[in-house]
Amino acid sequence: MTFFRSVVAAVTAASVSFGASTAVADELMASRLGAILGQEREALSVVPDTRLSLLTSLPPAEERGVDTQTGEIYSREFLAKRPAASGGEQWECLAEALYFEARGESVEGMFAVGEVILNRVDSGSYPNTLCAVINQGTGRRFACQFTYTCDGRAEVIAEPRAWARVGKVARILIDGAPRVLTGGATHYHTKAVNPSWAQRFPRTASIGSHYFYRQPVRTASK
Repeated sequence: MTFFRSVVAAVTAASVSFGASTAVADELMASRLGAILGQEREALSVVPDTRLSLLTSLPPAEERGVDTQTGEIYSREFLAKRPAASGGEQWECLAEALYFEARGESVEGMFAVGEVILNRVDSGSYPNTLCAVINQGTGRRFACQFTYTCDGRAEVIAEPRAWARVGKVARILIDGAPRVLTGGATHYHTKAVNPSWAQRFPRTASIGSHYFYRQPVRTASK
């Protein structure tokens, strides 16, 4: 009986010792990982935002072998064959934005502007619905995201053919068309202006009368 108790005591002591060693090892591993991650964060903090954005973005679809069917959906002939588009509030918001921001553009240009709006919806930096993104800042003169919503002029749809066309583009985008034109752009401006942010954001595309840019990815410094 004494021998059995001795064996049990020895096993228990070994288990306690093993558990203590494991805890120390885990603590040491966590400390080392924390140090490594801290070094990585410190290194990333000195990388310019524009460079970091380029490093963390996917290459264009054509470079990744993705079939975009651009020759089909980005033509007026393709749109002309599509049935009249319709939808709910979100579709109407997007169609209206395309009408006032891009109705004079090529079909490709309309899709490009639509891509920016959808990219913002998917970004954590902006509201998560089309209408909320498009109307962000509305009510403050020239402080909105899309100028037509705060320029003080009435938003009148006066060109039925253009409205029908942008409505089809909005429908195709909402239904999941590939976004391959702007390289993940979240901003654009006409070539007639030069906003200050255009000096900080990497330009991703030039389509029609617009330049397109991607907002740099920001990382925590601590």
